[in-house]
Amino acid sequence: MEPVSERRWIVRESNPAVAEAIARDGGVAPLVARLLAGRGVSGGEGARRFLASTLADIRDPFLLKGMDEAVTRLAAALRDDEPVCVYGDYDVDGVSSTALLMGFFRSVGLRCFSHIPRRLTDGYGLSADGIRTAAAAGARVIVTVDCGITACAEADLCTSLGVDLIVTDHHTQGAALPRACAVINPNQDGCPYPFKALAGVGVAFNLAIALRRRLRATGLFAGRCEPNLREYLDLVALGTVADVVPLAEENRIFVKHGLKELTTAPRAGIRALKQVAGVTGEVGCGAVGFRLAPRLNAAGRLEDAALGVELLLEGDHGRAATIATLLDESNAERQEVEREILADALAQVKGDPSLREKRSIVLASETWHPGVIGIVASRLVDIFHRPTILIALRDGSGRGSGRSIAGFHLHDALAACGEHLEKFGGHRQAAGLSIDEATLDAFVARFEEVAAGLLTPEDLTPVLVADAELSPAEVTPELLEAVAALEPFGMGNPEPLFILRGAAVTERRILKEHHLKLRLAAAGRTFDAIGFNLAEQGRSAGDTVDVAFSLRWNEWNGGRGMQLALKDIREAR
Repeated sequence: MEPVSERRWIVRESNPAVAEAIARDGGVAPLVARLLAGRGVSGGEGARRFLASTLADIRDPFLLKGMDEAVTRLAAALRDDEPVCVYGDYDVDGVSSTALLMGFFRSVGLRCFSHIPRRLTDGYGLSADGIRTAAAAGARVIVTVDCGITACAEADLCTSLGVDLIVTDHHTQGAALPRACAVINPNQDGCPYPFKALAGVGVAFNLAIALRRRLRATGLFAGRCEPNLREYLDLVALGTVADVVPLAEENRIFVKHGLKELTTAPRAGIRALKQVAGVTGEVGCGAVGFRLAPRLNAAGRLEDAALGVELLLEGDHGRAATIATLLDESNAERQEVEREILADALAQVKGDPSLREKRSIVLASETWHPGVIGIVASRLVDIFHRPTILIALRDGSGRGSGRSIAGFHLHDALAACGEHLEKFGGHRQAAGLSIDEATLDAFVARFEEVAAGLLTPEDLTPVLVADAELSPAEVTPELLEAVAALEPFGMGNPEPLFILRGAAVTERRILKEHHLKLRLAAAGRTFDAIGFNLAEQGRSAGDTVDVAFSLRWNEWNGGRGMQLALKDIREAR
C-alpha cells in the first residue's frame, strides 16, 4: 500500500439564491455570504447567529430529554446533603467535563468527589469496579460525563447498590438505554434538543445551566452570589475542540466565548498549562488542539487522567505549576511512544503485500501502548486515506482504536462486525473496541468486507474542498479581515480555503528540508506563500502553479503582511 500523494480539488457548492439573501439581509460582503451559505447558514438571522452569537443564543437546556429528572434528583441531593460522584472519562472531553461539574457542584454546596478510570487497568466508561468504589466512598448519586450511554448492566448494578445513576453522554446509544434515574444525551431516541453534535462537556455544561436555574427558583441564591457560568467556558472550549465535534450552533458559541476565557486564563491550572505549552497571546483553536489538549490528555493515555482534573481544579499557583510540568513530561513521553508505534505500523504496512488491494487497515501488536494507538491510527489515515484500526494485544486480548475517512461510518462498520468483538463504541469518525485475539483474523476479514462493500476507488482519494476560486485581484488584506469574522475555525467550520490558478513562481526556497517558501506572481500582483511539509510537492510543481491556500497575517520584525498559507500545490492545469 502506497501513501496517497495527490488530492482531488473541488470547490464547495453553495446555493446562489441563499448567498444573495444572506448578503442582502445580513449586511455582509458577497464572498462572505457565499462562505456562510456553504456552511449551511440561511438568511440574515442565521448569518447574525453565526457571526455575532452571544451566550443568550444558547438553547433551553430543558429541551434535552432527561434534564428535568436529573436536576430534580441533584436538587434533592443538595437538600439532603447526599454525596455525589462525578464519573468521567480519561480523554480531554471527559477530564474537562469532570472538572466542570466538580467545580460547579462545589460552588452550589453539593458534596461531591470524582472518579476517572485508568485507561490501562479499567478501560473505557462506567465499570462495575468503579461503581463499587464510588458506592463504598459514600456516593448516593453517580453522574457520568462523556460516558455511560451503553452501560445497561452497570446501571442495574447501581440500582442494586442503592445508588441513583444520572447518565450524561453524547455517544451513540445501543439497542437499549440504561435504566437510570435520568439519561441526558442529545443523540438518544426521542430527544427534542435540535443540535445533536454536542461534546460531552457541552452536555455537562447544559446540566450546570439547568441546575442553576432550578436552584435559583428554590431561592438558594437569595442573599448570595450565583455561580458565574461564564467562568466554566474555558473548560467547555477545551473539551469541545479536543473532541473534534463540529463548531456549529451551540458548539460555536461555547468555543467562541470559551477561547476568551482561555486567553485571560483566570484559572491557575490553565495558566500553568499555557506556560509549559508555550502558549501566549490570543488563544485559538489551534493552540487548544495541538498545544494544550495533548498535554492534558497525556496523563490519561499513559497513566492516570485524574491528574488533569486535579490541575483544572487547582487554585494554588505553585501546585498547578508542578502538575503542569508533570503533564508536559508525560506528553513528551507520549510523543516518543507515538513515534515508535508509527514506525512499527508503517513497517507492517510495507511488509504486507496483501494490503495493497485492501480498502481498510487493521494492524495489531503485543508491543503497542493502548493509550497511544488512536493517535497513530489518525496518522495512518492521513498517510493512506483508509479507515484504520490499531489493536494493542496483551494476554490473549486486544484493545483497539480506530479512525475513519469521509463516507465511512466507523461505528456502523463495527456494528456490522459485532459478532467478532467483545465490546465497541464511538461515532462516525472515531471508535474503540475490545476483542479476543482468537477472533482477530475473522474480524480483520469481516471489516475489510464491510469497507470493500461501501468504499469506491474515488472514496479512497482524499478530497481538498475549497470555498472559492479567486482571481489575483480578489486576494486582498480586506478579504483576510472579512474571513476572520467566521472564526473560530475547526471541525464543521473549516478555515476558508481558496484556489489561485496559473501563478508564476518567481522565488522558491526549501526551509529545514520539509517546508516550502514561495514568491508568486499573477496578473501584476505578487504574493508571499509558505507551505509546511510541502517541499516535495513544491519541487515537482514546475514554474507555473495552481495553489490551494488560506490567508494569514505574517508578523515579522514589527511589521505585518498578508501571506498565503499553502495547503496544496500542483503544476498549473
